Amino acid sequence: MTERDARLLERQLDRLAGRMPSLVGRLLDWHRDGGSRWLRVPVGLVLVIGGCAGFLPVLGFWMVPVGLVLLARDVPPLRRPVRRLLIWAERRYTTWKARRRRSSPPSG
Repeated sequence: MTERDARLLERQLDRLAGRMPSLVGRLLDWHRDGGSRWLRVPVGLVLVIGGCAGFLPVLGFWMVPVGLVLLARDVPPLRRPVRRLLIWAERRYTTWKARRRRSSPPSG
């Protein structure tokens, strides 16, 4: 189960990296590099903890999902929930974008 979850998470991160601007895609690829674990885990923890104080200026609730994505690579129990979160977010974004296109007036 955990190996399958790892493969599915990697596939979802591949899809995500392909849709991101080049700089963000490169950062996501670097994050997935096996040698960066020593940095990934502490940064992920700091983001999750800092995201809990999202009501403060500079910090934000956006930090929680980013931190979870960073941690999911190294913490097997997080892989499946984070993969599902990514799929859910991608579907919501696609639906939102399609609705926005339909409701926007034609330009020109």
